[in-house]
This record gives sequence, structure tokens and C-alpha cells, in this order.
Amino acid sequence: MSAKTAMLVYTDGDVAAGLTEAAEFADEAGAAELLGLLWPPARIRPDGEEPWELGDAVFPPEGRACALSTPEVDVLCDQALMLDRPSQLPAHLVGASMGRTLYLHAMHSAVDWFAFAMWRDGALVRSLSLSPDDGVLEDTGERLAFEEPFWAGKHPAPAGAGYPFPFHPLVLGDQALQELFGFSGEGAADGGPSAGRLDPWAVELFGFQIV
Repeated sequence: MSAKTAMLVYTDGDVAAGLTEAAEFADEAGAAELLGLLWPPARIRPDGEEPWELGDAVFPPEGRACALSTPEVDVLCDQALMLDRPSQLPAHLVGASMGRTLYLHAMHSAVDWFAFAMWRDGALVRSLSLSPDDGVLEDTGERLAFEEPFWAGKHPAPAGAGYPFPFHPLVLGDQALQELFGFSGEGAADGGPSAGRLDPWAVELFGFQIV
């Protein structure tokens, strides 16, 4: 798993628990219907390949998307979700989360950018987006508990004096993966198990082409 993500997750409860049981409920038709929230159905085509492991699916190539729909958790992965200001997620995507919790997680290691957002029952609770080149692009709502040690300087960035934040955005991004979804990208690049409650290489998503 690289330090790149572009994910939207709808959940009724614990994401890791829901994904652990995903294989029992997942089907390609349900995943395609979910992806229809992001793209017109006429543009969606199954990619004809084996299902994607979540560790790779978190950042599909341009023109591709990965999706998984279960009774407890729905996951969309597409580079179109990489918003500089997560609070500007299209209203219909937020509206689809009524009665549920919605998370957006996006990061890109090439520019050390990380962004995430959380909605409950359609209301924005928290949104953060930042990179060392552009600074803080968005910082809305109260910080979540897992963020506080980072802002307090307990995980200092190794870049030395002059770095614009008291932490590295990608390290916070990885912590967010653990806290919100139960898995980590650290140590998983070789396909081995990652830290956390969920093994991202044991969860499969359906792949699609966007034409």
C-alpha cells in the first residue's frame, strides 16, 4: 500500500467490523449501484478483472474505480474524491449518508497532502486538508481525539525547523486510517499484514472502468 488514498466510506457502525464480514454480503451489482452515486450508470463498466484487495483499491488509477456495498459499510474509491476542501463534497453524496456516518479520506505522498472529513446524519462534523506547500486548506469543526497529540507536537515532523506543521501530514493520515477504518498503510507495502484491527489485503472490492 502506498501513501495514497481516495476513499469515501458510508457506515452504520464500526467500519473494521463491517468490512471483516463484507465477503458474506458483497456482490458486483450492489457495488455498481453504489458507484452510480459518483458517475452516471451509463459510464460504469466492470473491469473484468479479479476483485481488488483493499490495500490496492484505496487509490485506483485514473479512469478506474473500486466499490463495495454491504448492509453495514459502503466503500467508494476513486481519484475524483481527492478534494482540496472536503467540505465541498457534492451534496448528493452527503445526502446519501442520512442516518449514517460518512468519512472521506484522501492523501498523496508526492506532495505530502492529507485530507479527511466526517459527517453524521448529513451534517459536517470535521474537515481538515493540509500540505506543506499550500498550508492549511481547510480546518473546520472540532478536532477529533486522535488528532490532538499531533497538534500538541507529540509526533514531530522529521523535517526540522521551519516545517509548517508540528507533524507530518501523511503520518496523521495513516493514524486516521487506523482510527476510522481499523487498518494502517505502514508496513503493508509488500502485501503483508498491517497494524490495526483489519487486514486490508483480506477485503476485496469490485473494480470498474469509467468510460
